[in-house]
Amino acid sequence: MTKIVNHWIGGRTAEGASGAYGPVTNPATGEVTTKVAFASVEEVDAAVAAAKAAFATWGQSSLAQRTSILFRFRALLDAHRDEIAELITAEHGKVHSDALGEVARGLEIVDLACGINVQLKGELSTQVANRVDVAAIRQPLGVVAGITPFNFPAMVPMWMFPMAIACGNTFVLKPSEKDPSASVRLAELLAEAGLPDGVFNVVHGDKVAVDRLLEHPDVKAVSFVGSTPIARYIHTTASANGKRVQALGGAKNHMLVLPDADLDAAADAAVSAAYGSAGERCMAISAVVAVGAIGDTLVEKIRERAEKIKIGPGDDPASEMGPLITKAHRDKVASYVTGAAEEGCEVVLDGTGYTVDGHEDGHWIGISLLDKVPTTAKAYQDEIFGPVLCVLRTETYEEALDLINGSPFGNGTAIFTRDGGAARRFQLEVEAGMVGVNVPIPVPVGYHSFGGWKDSLFGDHHIYGNDGTHFYTRGKVVTTRWPDPADAPAGVDLGFPRNH
Repeated sequence: MTKIVNHWIGGRTAEGASGAYGPVTNPATGEVTTKVAFASVEEVDAAVAAAKAAFATWGQSSLAQRTSILFRFRALLDAHRDEIAELITAEHGKVHSDALGEVARGLEIVDLACGINVQLKGELSTQVANRVDVAAIRQPLGVVAGITPFNFPAMVPMWMFPMAIACGNTFVLKPSEKDPSASVRLAELLAEAGLPDGVFNVVHGDKVAVDRLLEHPDVKAVSFVGSTPIARYIHTTASANGKRVQALGGAKNHMLVLPDADLDAAADAAVSAAYGSAGERCMAISAVVAVGAIGDTLVEKIRERAEKIKIGPGDDPASEMGPLITKAHRDKVASYVTGAAEEGCEVVLDGTGYTVDGHEDGHWIGISLLDKVPTTAKAYQDEIFGPVLCVLRTETYEEALDLINGSPFGNGTAIFTRDGGAARRFQLEVEAGMVGVNVPIPVPVGYHSFGGWKDSLFGDHHIYGNDGTHFYTRGKVVTTRWPDPADAPAGVDLGFPRNH
């Protein structure tokens, strides 16, 4: 019997009423294992209404109440991390160790939310004028929404909702319809932790659900992670409807390797960063820029390592890389490799014909490595979101920097070098929001914010960290003057001496 994933509204399961469902497949087998309910406008409205009703009390709740619930949620999440990882593997396809890593990164943001007390402290200036004090405070927005991608079905929602609800907001999540089960399990754990009904809601669906959230007058802010075209659409549409928006888009992350770098370390880093999680992550290294005469040696070291990666079902402990999320996505990724030679690339490894015995209907693709890639090639220009690594060659650091800064994306980047001066210059000159120095995937820890530049971010705030707190709250300044008690009217004695 096919499993059905329903919505979560007002603290309980809400069966789909629209009659529309989407298929969820096991990427390792190609089998449809689950149906997910697609929300109508009315069902989205019901979720927003539940969140709005809950905000009336949750927005006034104490910090102690909010954080105590989040501490209990953190304990439950830790206890159920294997179960959530299994849900991720079954619907996304990533190997179990990758799925566990995703849950661990989400836990890091829950940790941050548990300590939100410090980040929500206000400011006070006393005696700015005679008997006048000025205080700055931060207050929640109300109902906020999150629209999240398929590649991290647990982690990316946890980049959003723990911070939002810790700040006193209520939340409506629209996760990817391709792997929806993890989000519902998170909702169940939040309820078990004691979160009041309606504070956290989940609606599944497609563009109908997304557009309703973007235009709903009671939704005050929208967080999004996904492709650049959709991020631009989310930002434009939600902003036009008067909402605060943080929309994180796509990437083409470059790894610059200077001639003095440890090439073995650089090759290890390139392989793990390009092919980990099957390349389906916005922080994947998809372009290596080799400077000077090291290119041939570096490419050979990458090839040697890439050929040893074990590809198989995510629930097989021996697997190091799983399948792609859908057959359509697999075919799109493959098209960049099959057309690469015609565009001037040297195809070092071609993984497009890869299959797994006994799982021939899975969404499999092997490791692909393209060398001497021109900047005009589609494999370089587009975000592929698969296990395809492009290597570009330059003669100088300056040429490499111009190449990287010429990209429309500015999400993350890295430099591999032994020279501290070169690294310092790069981190100041490169046009990207996150920079790694001998670190291939520079995802910030939870107390620093995550986000890119240029076409990788639409909006003024990065996600989580201090930016997350600011995004989910708004500032208010209160100016106060109280008369001195000694000036109280005759007949009112507060025990203060009268000295005039």
